[in-house]
Amino acid sequence: MPIVIDRNIPAYDILGRERIFVMDKQRAFTQDIRPIDIAILNLMPTKKETETQFMRLLSNSPLQVNITLIHTESYRSKNTEAEYLERFYQPFEEVKRRHFDGMIVTGAPVEELDFDKVAYWQELCKLFDFTKTNVTSTIFICWGAMAALNYFYGIEKLPLKSKLFGVFPHRKLHFDTPDPLMRGISDVFHMCHSRHSTVNERQIAADDRLKALATSREAGLAVASDLAHSQVFVLGHMEYDRETLKAEYDRDVNKGLPIQPPKHYFAKDGSIDMNWTSSANLFYNNWLNFVYQTTPYRFN
Repeated sequence: MPIVIDRNIPAYDILGRERIFVMDKQRAFTQDIRPIDIAILNLMPTKKETETQFMRLLSNSPLQVNITLIHTESYRSKNTEAEYLERFYQPFEEVKRRHFDGMIVTGAPVEELDFDKVAYWQELCKLFDFTKTNVTSTIFICWGAMAALNYFYGIEKLPLKSKLFGVFPHRKLHFDTPDPLMRGISDVFHMCHSRHSTVNERQIAADDRLKALATSREAGLAVASDLAHSQVFVLGHMEYDRETLKAEYDRDVNKGLPIQPPKHYFAKDGSIDMNWTSSANLFYNNWLNFVYQTTPYRFN
């Protein structure tokens, strides 16, 4: 929520330039407080766990956030009961005439496939186009970020020699002009990664429509956006719970797959230091604040 201060105090202009939500008393008296409408396209097989993780982050705000869960029709998850999807999710066709303040497109366990070989790729392309006209700002996560970068900007998805798996330190960029999405996050912060692919960072650096917001020596590019923040690309998983990486590791071990323990994750005594939650909460609060300020009150 905004702070209400005198328009003539120096902090008013300074905070406004930093995209901190401030308003003067006159506007405060006439302010219409409205809810934020956020859609989540959940492409993960663990739908219940994933939706809970994002809802936890989105709930850490005084704003009312209305959530709409979306699933693909061209491919139905084999890990989630049809009755559950019918009750709590909507297909894209049912929401394609609506407008949303924000949308989240999750990752998906299909990153080793070419994009056009993914069963729901054509449907996803329609949704990508939808975000350009009917959504103020969309966050694309992990494979969803790689897919969107390729679709909108032609950025290549590149295979990694081995799975990037663990919790890695990252450094913010653009200290001279702080980005509104990274406001308040420490210069060095942590994020989980679990993926077999990455993106061509040289292509992103050469595209003046895009800017990198955070990077890591070990994990590479982590956060990027277009210049208007209508598209935000997060290559890692800020939303992960304490034991999400452990569950992935145990699953692969039980399947007999070649997998190393997640890096920088387990302490020597086997416990888990959850050192990524504060930056995750700040990032999503910043995003909600951004879409609340940016979306017109009547979004027609």
